[in-house]
Amino acid sequence: MKIGLVTAEYAPMQGGVGDFTREVGRALAVLGHEVYVVTNIKSRHSLAKARQVRETSNIKSEEDGVHVERVIGGWGWKCWGALSDIVRRLELDVVNIQYQAAAYGMHPAINLLPVARRVDSLTRSGWPRSLPIVVTFHDLRVPYLFPKAGPLRWQVILAQARYADAVIVTNREDEENLKSQISNQQSAIFRIPIGSNIAPCVPQGYDRDEWRARWGVEPHETLVGYFGFLHPLKGGEALIRALAKLAAEGRVVRLLHIGGRTGSSDPNTNAAYAGRVESLARELGVADRIVATGFLPPDQVTAGLLATDVCALPYVEGASLRHGTFMAALAHGRAIVTTQSLVALDELRDGENVLLVPPNDTGALADGIRRVMADSALCARLERGAAELAQQFTWDRIAVRTAEVYQQALCQS
Repeated sequence: MKIGLVTAEYAPMQGGVGDFTREVGRALAVLGHEVYVVTNIKSRHSLAKARQVRETSNIKSEEDGVHVERVIGGWGWKCWGALSDIVRRLELDVVNIQYQAAAYGMHPAINLLPVARRVDSLTRSGWPRSLPIVVTFHDLRVPYLFPKAGPLRWQVILAQARYADAVIVTNREDEENLKSQISNQQSAIFRIPIGSNIAPCVPQGYDRDEWRARWGVEPHETLVGYFGFLHPLKGGEALIRALAKLAAEGRVVRLLHIGGRTGSSDPNTNAAYAGRVESLARELGVADRIVATGFLPPDQVTAGLLATDVCALPYVEGASLRHGTFMAALAHGRAIVTTQSLVALDELRDGENVLLVPPNDTGALADGIRRVMADSALCARLERGAAELAQQFTWDRIAVRTAEVYQQALCQS
């Protein structure tokens, strides 16, 4: 198949959707499909900066077997015509929109693209009538999608799901949400989990103590790891309060914040929250116990994760298989303390592959970290369990299932 992956975020832009698109595109290419990533010009600026070269007019490239077209100037209404031109030129068999609201600047044009195709508005602009549209929803939590949105904007999301030829969700919560909201669903809903956005890749000559020393961490100190941007739903404030609680008990503990501070798609929201977290750390007297690595290349993320003794991911709404950072911690076999999901997840077994604590409970979070610090057998069991669970979410499996969805959409178009 000739597959078009439409995304508003792509490497080297910082963000989980871009990482996902890169990995699934690579895996689909390995299966023998011809994969095109269609993304925005902003990713071209990021690419030039990352490579430290002057930006040129060459906006098409091949990266790890995937064709990348950094051609979309914006995601307003004009993107319909731009996308129509691209799919005709490339003669694509299927288009898969990777959807996460902030990446598209909250504009409804991409949401209504499947609707426009059904009512011929899109075909009049050149979209091939038989070309199926698949939508992958990366996060359907309304407060995250639209912090100040009313019901109308949620209806725009539902319209996108109703009029797509197929819908992919990454987790059970979103699957149940969609099924409960849409009674006359025209397209099938498929649940395909994401994989780790960072494949374990140990730097050559890796020495754990040496890497810890780079961050000022002594061998006898307990290093708690946190991976990902600081975002209001990821529990940064609870983690700081738990760190302060452990420090007040006289425990020799530090926190390693691995990765970038804000990300590319929603930097203003993330920056404001990051400022609150950092202010809280100073207020509680633990700022000197925190080391922030900043954005790192994949092998150094691996180095950081492997340097930690316990990984704390206190998501406000509970652990979910939608989080690439959680999947990365699993893939690296970390002893993970995280929060109980709002929807029961059979994959997560408390005390076996994760240690679960209630959301927004600083005392319970501190107690969970303390338990792992004190019990080497528990720590080892969690590490083994995490690595075993990660094998269910490899990119080759994800690509096979995704291609099956495309094939079904093609048969029905």
